[in-house]
Amino acid sequence: MKERNTITKRQKELLLIIYNSLKDEGYPPSLEELRSKLNVKSNQAVIDHLNGLEKKGTLTRAEGIARSIVLTQKGFDVLNLPPLIANLGTSYAGAFAGTYQTDLWTTLSDEVKINQNMFLVQISGDSMIDAGINNGDTLVAQRSSEFTNRDIVVAQLHEGTTVKRFMTQNHAPRKFLKPENKKYDILYFKPDTKMQAKIIGKLVNEQIIPINPMTKSFL
Repeated sequence: MKERNTITKRQKELLLIIYNSLKDEGYPPSLEELRSKLNVKSNQAVIDHLNGLEKKGTLTRAEGIARSIVLTQKGFDVLNLPPLIANLGTSYAGAFAGTYQTDLWTTLSDEVKINQNMFLVQISGDSMIDAGINNGDTLVAQRSSEFTNRDIVVAQLHEGTTVKRFMTQNHAPRKFLKPENKKYDILYFKPDTKMQAKIIGKLVNEQIIPINPMTKSFL
């Protein structure tokens, strides 16, 4: 069992290539790029290494999607390098407007532990200032399929994304998105409204400041 979980020198080399590509280019390398940098003759040799690393919990991949490699916390630990987190661009703390614009990766402090469902989103607007979310803040979100009353969420319509507080009640409207600034009106759910993620913290100096679970504002 111990040998099965051991990372070989070749596998660690591949992990480092992926890490540097994410940090420097903003996206993982293709199979052809990995083959060239590893100096192996076939894509299958690369795939075998990727399969081995995935079984050892150092990376994940989405089946059938090119350049879908994501390093896990274990992968960062193996490399002894600071974790990287995807920065998906700008979301509006205002009316629905714009959408995710970039695919960049941000370096975090060595002490921070992350998972592959976490990402960063930049805030534009002032509709959440009473929850401690200000224009220009960088928030840490975690993808989820379950949401509870008063969660601060990243929600999406076809017009774009917004950050608001998710509210539920036992009378109409049953659920809606609430700004934390009295200047703004609530947003009613539409058929294409989707909640993508919960806001779990704010990024400050490469550290994650968590949300106070009692008030849903930042500590």
